[in-house]
Parts: sequence; C-alpha cells; structure tokens
Amino acid sequence: MTRSVQALAYARPSSLESTASGRLLGLETAGGLTPRGAEARPRFFAGFLASPQIAARGLLAVADVAVARYHQRARPGSLDPVVTGNGDRLRFESFSGCGGVYARLDVLDEGLGGAETGHGTTNVDVNDPLREALSRMSGDAPMHLRVGPEEMAVTTLGGSVVEKKVPLPDRWLRGFAEAQVASARFDLRAELTGAEAVRFLRGLPRLPGRGRAPLWVVQAGRALRPTTRPGAGAVCLPGPDRLVALERVLRFATGLRMYGPVPDGLAASSAWEVILPGMRLTLTLSPDPARGFSGEGGVLEALATDEAAADAELIAVLLAWEPRIDPADLAEQSGLTADRVRAALTRLGTAGRVGYDIADAAYFHRELPYDADRAERHNPRLVSARRLVAESAVTLDGELATVVSGERRYRVRETDGVLSCTCAWWTDYRGRRGPCKHALAVRMVRRGAVVGAAV
Repeated sequence: MTRSVQALAYARPSSLESTASGRLLGLETAGGLTPRGAEARPRFFAGFLASPQIAARGLLAVADVAVARYHQRARPGSLDPVVTGNGDRLRFESFSGCGGVYARLDVLDEGLGGAETGHGTTNVDVNDPLREALSRMSGDAPMHLRVGPEEMAVTTLGGSVVEKKVPLPDRWLRGFAEAQVASARFDLRAELTGAEAVRFLRGLPRLPGRGRAPLWVVQAGRALRPTTRPGAGAVCLPGPDRLVALERVLRFATGLRMYGPVPDGLAASSAWEVILPGMRLTLTLSPDPARGFSGEGGVLEALATDEAAADAELIAVLLAWEPRIDPADLAEQSGLTADRVRAALTRLGTAGRVGYDIADAAYFHRELPYDADRAERHNPRLVSARRLVAESAVTLDGELATVVSGERRYRVRETDGVLSCTCAWWTDYRGRRGPCKHALAVRMVRRGAVVGAAV
C-alpha cells in the first residue's frame, strides 16, 4: 500500500485552560489554505460556544475516529482532524485508520454564538493531554474557543515547536472522495427523537461485525427495528460497533437521522447523523468493516475523462468557501451542463476540494492539505486502464469492445450507457464498486474516438 507522509507543524500544543471568565479551548492550526492563499497558521474563529460541553464531546468523537482502526485492530498513526471555516460554521472531519469510517462534526452558526467565522481549511492539533482534559470536562461553564493562534502570537511566534509526521496511505486519501460520492446518493430513510435515538444506539451489539451478515434497520412507528432482511426504506448498518464514537454525545442528542441508498438486498454504505443543540455529528460507514471506501470506484468515471479535468479547473475558480454549493448556480456561471458540473465536483472531491453534506443535500468547499493529484495517480484501476489504452489493447465493434489484458481477452458491452464486462470483477460486483479496468479503458477510448471524430 503506497504511503506519503503528512507533515504538520504547530506553534504550540492545543490546550484547555481555566481562566477567570471560564475555560479557554485553544486549537492550534497547521499550514492551510484560505481566501488569501496558503498560510502557516491560519486563524478561523474566536468566540464563546453556545454549548461548550457538547462541542467538546463532539470534537472528541471526531478524534476517536481518527485514531480508530475498526478492521484488523491496531493503533496506527493518525492524522489530526481537518477543520474548515465556511463563514457560517466550522466543520471538523476525520477518517479512520482502516479507511471505512468518515466522521464530521458541524458546529453551526447557533452553536458558535453567532460569532464571525473565517474561511479556509487546515489541520488542528488534538493531542493526548487535550483529549484527557476534554474528557474530564463537566458542567456548562462558559468556554471560549479559539481556532488558530492568538492575534499577538501570529506576529510574535517564531519557528515551530510542535511537529508531527504521519504516514498517510493513498487509500485514506481516496476514501475521502469515495465517501463524498456515496453520500451524494443517499436519501433520508428514518428519523428518531432524542430518547428513541439513545435507546436504539445503546441497544446495538457491541461485538465487532467482521465476517457477519450486514444488519438492516427499518423504522417501525417512533422506533427502529433491526432485521436481517432489507425491505422498503431499510438502512444498512454494516458493523454496528463502528458507531461507538456516537456514544460521546448521546446524552445530548435531540434526534437521530439515518441516510442510505435505495436498498437492493446487498450491503451498502450508510450515514448516521446525531442532531445536537447547534451542531450535527455524522458518521458515514463503508459497506463492510473489512472494506474501506477507497476501492468503491465511484469517482473513476469522472477521473477517466479529460473533459471533466478541464471542467474541474473552471469550477474550481468559482468556488468561494461556500457552506452550500449549488450545482445549478455553477452551471449558470460556467456555461456547463448540470451533469458536467456534477462530474467536475466529483473530480474536485478526489483532490479534497469539495465535500458533501447530507443534511443540506449539498456540496461544500474545503481544501484538504495534501497532494491534490496523488489519489488520482495511484488509483490502481485508473492506472491499469490508462496502461491498456496506451498499449492499444482496446478494439471497438459497435456496442461491443474487446480488451486484451495479458493472455486473456475480455468482452465489454455497452447498454444504455452502462458498460458490462466478462471479467471476474464485473461478475463479483456488477458495477456496484465502479467499472472494472477493462470497462474503464473502453470508456476512455470511446470518448477519445468521439473527440477525434468531432475534430
């Protein structure tokens, strides 16, 4: 598994301190991007939180996921949570070490007490002493949150005093984009009140779900009923133990929402959103505890076309750290069709430049601090498909195509715009995990042929 190293540099460790006016939670930032360009230590927020204890617990939940490995359990190096300022909210994001759980805490305008929020993305230092201090917090005394260094410190601090170098697997980077693509296909399937949410989540099995058939959940009146068979409106819950991070905030929950695709009888991703006063905490799960998001293949079609690459460059110029990106507005501004805008947003997602908020049913702008092209360069199926095209291994014959790979020949058929293949990958997944390398190569050649004919 290919890895890069993410180097984070902080001016000082983040800390929770007691002051005469209450608590001060100072979250230190590493290098990040803002509307002013790259900054060594951007400053996004300074103000009193409306619900400090809940915010502290929510931040801990996101940090829990960052250090967790739900499959083949071990304690890996973890990347500090990413924070994005979108003008009206702060978003804290993390990904599990196994690549199968994506967590996000949205602290909304009402949770921030209406204080002004900056724009940009960076990592925040969540160290072990800070975690312990946040865990011990009790009561609801006023708490001042500062995301970024103090104004005076911005000009007076010298070199970095805290450095972290974290191995960053390529599959982790691809997972961010795949989780976004999966979430964009979800619908709200069920909703519970706070009391029912607590009862349901605390009643889930705690044993790891590896190797077990997926659990399904359906709404029955005001409660949820687990079942082994998916039915209309059911939500897949693969590995219930992966929701353990939600326990941090359960006693503050005012509701629970479950999101997922239309059930087709097979295991699927799902999202579980706990509603909190002024905040939302969401965990998105991969279809299987042993299967991370990185291999789902939802982004491959967008990566396989030069048109989407050019469109993504245009759309990127129009992004403005908006908390809600409207594809229709982008289509009007750019002159592109809605389908091309969505493909461009998917491609931008592989570079960490957009995420998807299921509660708002909208994309949002952020800039993850890693090599934007790395996830694309090291996607195995995409690399293999491009190699097949370069080797002239694809022969087109109407709706059929032949792909020579090694000593074997595969037949790829296109029906109503959907490609199928005679390879084992297609037989196993039937397109549920994106196209195989042969179908992807055929798609590339067909698009190239159309462009060539137009010229």
